[in-house]
Amino acid sequence: MNTEPLLRTGALAPAAGPAPLARMVARQTRIELRLTLRNGEQLLLNLILPVLFVVVLVTEPFVEIDGGSRSGFFVPGVLALAVMSAAFTGQAIATGFERKYGVLKRLGATALPRSALLLGKTGAVGCLELLQILLIALAAVAVGWRPHGSPLAVGILVVLGTAAFSGLALLIAGTLRAETTLALANIVWFGLLLAGDVVFPLSKFPTAVADVLGYLPTAALAHGLRAVLRDGHGLNAHDTLTLLAWAIVGLTAAARWFRWE
Repeated sequence: MNTEPLLRTGALAPAAGPAPLARMVARQTRIELRLTLRNGEQLLLNLILPVLFVVVLVTEPFVEIDGGSRSGFFVPGVLALAVMSAAFTGQAIATGFERKYGVLKRLGATALPRSALLLGKTGAVGCLELLQILLIALAAVAVGWRPHGSPLAVGILVVLGTAAFSGLALLIAGTLRAETTLALANIVWFGLLLAGDVVFPLSKFPTAVADVLGYLPTAALAHGLRAVLRDGHGLNAHDTLTLLAWAIVGLTAAARWFRWE
């Protein structure tokens, strides 16, 4: 085959250069999600435990609530816990060890820009959260949960919660040692599980303590989701602004102090 005419027209000329940004982000998102789903600890944290929490807390009276259905209180709380697990705990631990072992440094030496790396991580978290919400909702409906309210309001709260937890995750993963990040992420997860209006209602705490705990991101997300999914209300100003404030502070601090090496 005579390729000379094709060479003269440039049809076979090499097109050196990086791939389009959208393609790089899509590929990085797929890689990040596959790595997460292949990790047994991440599967336990993000998918298995939330579903177990829904079934056990709704069907067994381990924790008493102040009126209303058990599913109406616990399912939104577990959804908030799932968002925290994906956007904060899992992301902080994974990013911390990627930084320790030089993965981020090596990726920085490729054609992949840092913006595409961060967008890929964010996209993977978003895909994981969609899977979490689907599995939790299926398990909850199976034990009698009947949601109400606007899906758009739920989506806004989840996005704000994801931004808030992601900022905090990147902040600690980018400033602390990987081992410290691992310990701190797990301590925060257990602390917010117990005191973040997920398992134990804030009404169980003294009023002064409950008022302070209400500003935690898990409490704001859980309370906001209950207002929508249980009570059929719209966005709550206090919860929405609390999540927005956490997102702005966390992401700004992460952008300022995150170290890639």
